[in-house]
Amino acid sequence: MSVLTAQNLGKSFGPVDIFEDLTFAVPRRARIAIVGPNGVGKTTLLRILAGVEEPTRGSVHRARGLSIGYLPQEAVTVREGTLWSYCLMAFEALLAQADELKALERDMQNPDCPPDVLQRYGTVLSRFEHGGGYTYANRIQQTLAGLGFAETDYQRPLTQLSGGQRTRAVLARLLLDEPDLLLLDEPSNHLDIAAVEWLEAWLRDWNGAVVIVSHDRYFLDQTASQVWEMTPALEVYRGNYTAYLTQREARYTRRLAEFEAQNEYIEKQEDYIRRFLGTQNNNQARGRQRRLERLLADSRLSAPKANIRPMRLRLSLAGRSGDLVLRSYDLQVGYQDEGRPLFHAPDLVLKRGECVAIIGPNGAGKTTFLKTILSQIPPYAGRIELGASLKVGYFAQAHEGLNPELSLIEEINLVAPAMLPAEARSYLAKYGFTGEEVFSRVQTLSGGERGRLALAKLALTDANLLLLDEPTNHLDLPTQEVLQNVLADYPGTILLVSHDRYLIDALASQIWEMNPSASTLKVFTGTYSEYKIAQTSSAAQPSQELAAALPEQSAMPAEADAPARKTLSRNQRQQTQKKLEALEGRIRALEAESALHEAQLANPPADPRKTAHLAENYNKLRAELEPLLSEWEDLATTLQEDAG
Repeated sequence: MSVLTAQNLGKSFGPVDIFEDLTFAVPRRARIAIVGPNGVGKTTLLRILAGVEEPTRGSVHRARGLSIGYLPQEAVTVREGTLWSYCLMAFEALLAQADELKALERDMQNPDCPPDVLQRYGTVLSRFEHGGGYTYANRIQQTLAGLGFAETDYQRPLTQLSGGQRTRAVLARLLLDEPDLLLLDEPSNHLDIAAVEWLEAWLRDWNGAVVIVSHDRYFLDQTASQVWEMTPALEVYRGNYTAYLTQREARYTRRLAEFEAQNEYIEKQEDYIRRFLGTQNNNQARGRQRRLERLLADSRLSAPKANIRPMRLRLSLAGRSGDLVLRSYDLQVGYQDEGRPLFHAPDLVLKRGECVAIIGPNGAGKTTFLKTILSQIPPYAGRIELGASLKVGYFAQAHEGLNPELSLIEEINLVAPAMLPAEARSYLAKYGFTGEEVFSRVQTLSGGERGRLALAKLALTDANLLLLDEPTNHLDLPTQEVLQNVLADYPGTILLVSHDRYLIDALASQIWEMNPSASTLKVFTGTYSEYKIAQTSSAAQPSQELAAALPEQSAMPAEADAPARKTLSRNQRQQTQKKLEALEGRIRALEAESALHEAQLANPPADPRKTAHLAENYNKLRAELEPLLSEWEDLATTLQEDAG
């Protein structure tokens, strides 16, 4: 059963048709990605489905009682209150139930309280418990932390949050609301890799339906089970983004073959008709002519549109660099006036032809590192040496190399002063700028257009070392595909700062990961997929502390080859017994404190913030208790086996 259907949907702005005759259905638990070039109407379609805009033609039918959560690209609305109070609004029903429970408790203190009050209390309490009345504070905390908020942000007024933070706040609220249908427009725009991975896991476990517009190909690979391509017609593909690419190519090849075969058939029929019309085979020729006319009227195939390629980028080298491109010694990166470095790096080595992906959370120092390599910022300590015969090209994330007052042609002439105006216009056309657009000022361009212009300038530098800072930001998916293919064929060396895991996985031969909590940079040799496998394997291994604490278990041979059991010495037995008794005392204290919190939560205070604080403390106590109970069981088993 579908939660939403659309019939013959169309949208126009004045005389311009954005899209028309779209018919589709969104099933329950759907995981749908909408892709297509910028300007094709993806955001407009989401706004119509959310009820924010009305279609020009057609209709949208929503299931009765359907709740919809819509995340726009930019959350411009600023509300009063703090981040925590805003998220708390998702649990208004629970807070109302808590108030009702308190009122009923006051009524029950009256000796003349009627029996139906007690019955009502039990009903409300059951709903409160099953609705998450004792865990909602923990859910808020987990969601905010997952989306990259620090605890210091929880009580910050929403008016003090940046635009990106407000978008994340709206996303957090939507996830806590858990509507039947989520409509997400670029949800990963303001998230670092850790936060995007958390969101991917959340969506995998969620029971509702979701429709996503995103330029994050790796995110779509992890979340989508169906891809709708807007061209502006709607083409449906089964599977994730990678499956869509394969099917799209196969579908185009098949349609091209069918189109060419039909054209060949038409040409043969027309040739026969020309040669034999009016001859002794006139009747056969007229029969073929009638059949051909019906085919042309009813079944003529159109030439399939080739996969959209809005940009024809080509990167060439001025010359070959030396084999050693970069080496660092005792490097620390940061600003001297801050009093401490952003991170310490091991001695790094980058060789010709390699691609290194630099990853880490926002603010870890990735852009600062690139600027240190470019000598725009001196190292905090240590030094960087660049190899011989290097010509460096730099793509800045904020496009600060573009002058907002200049036209597009003037920007091109900065790096290619000998290029004639006609040549510059022809060159810019390869990057999607045509007609009078080439005389527009940079300040009027969108983020994606600035990105394409910056790439156009970069291609003219003939650099053999590319420093790329978020090169796919604001680029639509077809343009990202072009850029990825060009970089994959690039014979020079690349240092890539990016949150685009799809691009990283396709290009990188090394991963340099920044860890701001430890102020370090870690080097992994291999692809991003291999890096993720190594991370998973490392997480599955017992910690070094655990291995040291359990030497006998760590080194235990297979059961069939096990020697006779070694008994504990008297001293070992005494030490184990003491540790067991100390654990018992700690467990009793935690259980008593936990029981006290549980009793208080059964009769929560009037202030919702105090209730949230109680629930948070209760969850922390239970989390501390679980490993202690497990350790107590292990020690008790050890003593029991020794006694046996």
